[in-house]
Parts: sequence; C-alpha cells; structure tokens
Amino acid sequence: MNILLLTADLPYPSESGAAIRSIGLIRGLTAAGHRLTLLSFAEKSPASDGNPLFQLCESVHVVPLPHHGKLKRIAKLILSDQADMAFRLASAEFARILGRLLQENAFDLIQFSGIELGCYLSLIRADKKNAKVVYDAQNAEAQLQRVVAQVDREDIRRLPAAIYSSIQSARLQRFERAICRDVDAIIAVSDEDRDFLEKHGGAPAFVMPNGVAVVNYEPPAGTAREPYQLVFSGKMDYRPNVDAVEWFHNAVFPLVREQLPQTRLLIVGRNPHRRLKSLAADESVQVTGWVESVQPYIHKAAIYVVPLRMGSGTRLKILQAMAAGCAVVSTSIGAAGLNDDAREALTIADDAQEFAQAIILLLEDERRRRELGRLALAQVSVHYDWSALIPRLLRAYAELGLG
Repeated sequence: MNILLLTADLPYPSESGAAIRSIGLIRGLTAAGHRLTLLSFAEKSPASDGNPLFQLCESVHVVPLPHHGKLKRIAKLILSDQADMAFRLASAEFARILGRLLQENAFDLIQFSGIELGCYLSLIRADKKNAKVVYDAQNAEAQLQRVVAQVDREDIRRLPAAIYSSIQSARLQRFERAICRDVDAIIAVSDEDRDFLEKHGGAPAFVMPNGVAVVNYEPPAGTAREPYQLVFSGKMDYRPNVDAVEWFHNAVFPLVREQLPQTRLLIVGRNPHRRLKSLAADESVQVTGWVESVQPYIHKAAIYVVPLRMGSGTRLKILQAMAAGCAVVSTSIGAAGLNDDAREALTIADDAQEFAQAIILLLEDERRRRELGRLALAQVSVHYDWSALIPRLLRAYAELGLG
C-alpha cells in the first residue's frame, strides 16, 4: 500500500506516548512492505543524518508547530463553540503541503493520529481520490475531558480548570462525533475507548493497543535496581500526569516514607509543570526534566508507580516498565485498557492507603518484585510487542479492502 501518515508529534526522537506509538507503526508497516509518506509537526526541522524516519519513509515533511496565543485561545473559548483541540494545530503551511501531497500522489490509505488533526479532514475528503481515511484515536477525548473535570472539581484551587474541561468535553463530543462519522474506520487503543467512540454512531472501530519494542527495554548486563527507588515518567505538563504526581506526593508518598524513610521518588520527563517545581525542594524527590532516554531510570527502579486518576487508552508508561521487567503499582485507571493477563502482572490499588501499603510490601519483598517483573515481561512480550500488534492492524486494513 501507499500510505500517507499524519502525526501531531514528530515520531522520532520519540519523546511522547503518541510519538512512540507512531514510530512503532512506521517500523511495522515498513517491515510489512508498505510505502509511507509522513507529514508531521515539530518545534524544529530534524536533521536527516541518523534519523530513522528518513530511511523508513519514502518522504518526510515537517511543519513548525503553530503557536496560538493564550488570548486567542480564550477568545475562541468565549466567542465560538469550537473545542480547543479543533483548532490547536490549524496551520496554513500544513494545509498547503497536505494539499500538494494529495494532488501529486495516489494514496491507498490516509491515516491521521490524534484528534487535533481532525481539522484537516475536510481537505482530506476533498482530495483523497480513492484512498481510505482512518482516524487513529489516541484517546476517547470527550470522555477523557469528562473524567478530568470530575477529578479537578475535588480541589477548589482547580475549579477553573474543571469548568474549562466541562466546557471542552461538550464541544469535543461534537467534534469527535463529526470525525468518527466522516472517516472510513477508527483505530482505538483499548476496548473501553472503542466502546466510547462507537457511541458516536460513525465508522467501524478496531482495537490496536499501544505497544513497545520489548527488545529495546532489556536492562544492560549487570544493572542493579536501587532497592528503595520509585519512578514515574511521562510528559510532565500533561494534566493527568501532573495530577498523578501531585496526588502521589501529597497523599501516598508520606505514608510510604513514614515506614520506609529511605524511599526516594524520581519524576522523569520533559516540561515539568510549574506546580511540580516546588517538589524539587523535597530532598527525597528528584524532578529530572527532559532526559535522553527513560530506560536507565526504569532499569534502576525498584518499583514503577502509575498513580493516574484520569486518562484513557493504554498507558505506554506501564508497557515500558513491564518491558524492562520492573514491578509496577498502578491505579485501576492507570491499568485501564490492559488485558486480564497483563493486569495479573501488576499490583493495583486505588486509594492512598492501599497504594502506599502495596508499595511498602513490595519494597520489603525483593523476591516478589522480581517475580512480578518476570511476569510483566512475559505478558508484554506476548500481547504488546509490535510483532504481535502490527498483524492486528493489517487485519483491520484488510476489512476495509486494503492489502
């Protein structure tokens, strides 16, 4: 097939969950013999030397990220009924290049990743020729915003954010419905997301979870885990991650340190939100900011924690920890989207007391941590390695008459 792939984040370097998913898709589809053209946003154009995208794709086109000022976004919120995500990535340059690619090529498949790219759907439909159009939905966004609003309402200081999310949820419902009804198929990352997206009454939805290349997460020989080190990783200006870290640090971590004061917490990921910078004053906490690779931090962790209280889809952070053979303690929301076998490899706890107790028990039981790590690695290898997932995606394409 000749495929045009549109992504909101440049897939390499892979610094976000969306980028990790996209590079996995690109590698898998290229290995299956398909030809890919990539059009993506990035803060700056990448150098072609050493960047695998330029070897994997027939051509790579990169557009600077548009910057819509806060005042413009507030004006849109007040003066229109559009969801913020409906215009967040609106770019005349992106539209110009997309239009040219559509006119100059006969694509079999046009796939866009993320709801923010739905603003280009009318242009795609006008010039797609005979191509099938697929929406790779990284989240059930309207439902995600509903959950975010519910959690934010619990803290009076976050009431403005809760109001914003409530407004956005209703608007996203309309935008998401329009997208789902104007494509040929939807790819959801979990059964739960598929069920939410199918309520829009649009195109058929197929499930292909997030995945990892398990081989990339094997700890180097001789790597030793720090016995009292907890790690959380992610894009640290993303609201679900910010909420998770704040809740963990305020409600869970003190209970752990009360019994095991030597315990340390590492928060690993780019763009730490201003609300997290104060955590650096805690000598038992390290906020790393951007790191070249998250693997060394996971390799040294005694436990990987996923204290998420909001979110949707399948958490790539959990899959990364599992692939590294690390014991994981997660909330039910953090583990959402995983199949039953994978969930058996996790310790799941939802309130602060239970979460803290689960951590304490594992920190005091190295044998159990190793056992959970081995089970986690086995399950992610079977169910969430790209070698298992790409065939599922190809079967979905086949149902659309693509091969």
